[in-house]
This record gives sequence, C-alpha cells and structure tokens, in this order.
Amino acid sequence: MKILAVDYGDSRTGLATCDRTEFLTTPITPQITLKARNKVAARVCEVAKEIGAEMIVIGLPLNMDGTEGERAAKSRKLAKTVEIWSGLPVRMWDERQTTCAAADLLDESGTFGEKRKEILDSVSATVILDDYLAWRKEHPNEI
Repeated sequence: MKILAVDYGDSRTGLATCDRTEFLTTPITPQITLKARNKVAARVCEVAKEIGAEMIVIGLPLNMDGTEGERAAKSRKLAKTVEIWSGLPVRMWDERQTTCAAADLLDESGTFGEKRKEILDSVSATVILDDYLAWRKEHPNEI
C-alpha cells in the first residue's frame, strides 16, 4: 500500500512515503513551510494525490509520559481536516523521539547546517513511517 507520512510542526512539516510493497521509505522534499493548518492540510492532500497515496499516517507528538498536550491537539485537528479533504484513511502514530532518531541519522550521514534544516522534518516523517510499517508487519490484519 502506498502511504504518506506527515511530521507536522510549527515551522515546517515533513513528508515521507513508501513504495507499494511497504519496504522502502523515502523523504519527500522540499518540506512544507506553510504555517496555517488549513494550508498545510491542503498541501498534504495535494501530495497524497500526486503520489497516489492510499493512506496517510500523521505523527502524534505525545508527551514522554504518554499524555497529550497542545501539539497533539493541533496534530489531531490537522488529521481530521486531511481525512475529510482527502477522503483517505488517516492513522495517528506516536512520534516520540522521532526527531532525535532523525538527527542521529543525519549525524551519521554527515548532514549539518542549512541542508540539515531543509530535510530534518522529512527524515523525521520517514522515521514515523518506518515505525508504523514495522508495526503493520506484526499486525497484518489491522490498519
């Protein structure tokens, strides 16, 4: 299944996708730099259509204790808008530590400075998608 992953942020929103076999994940660049939720939602829907996505996974920024705060509420609002506008199923996925994991990946590849800023959130979306796909392999009968 072709899936689009979203790492929604205050300044930038990162996107990633996978191939139909759900084996290879790829960051989508450039990142979305729009800030208004409706504009971000519209762009996410456009990208989903462009790539032929069948599902959208949106990162849910839980607090470290598992509770939901203001960022989680914003992400849920984005998810609802995207689901209505795109007509695609939307799944929220725990994104705790994904930015740290993405930063580690970029450190390992020697990506720093402006280039890092340009792709960090898209790499974070890739980490979210990788995590979700690993879960799907263990739970094939669930969405």
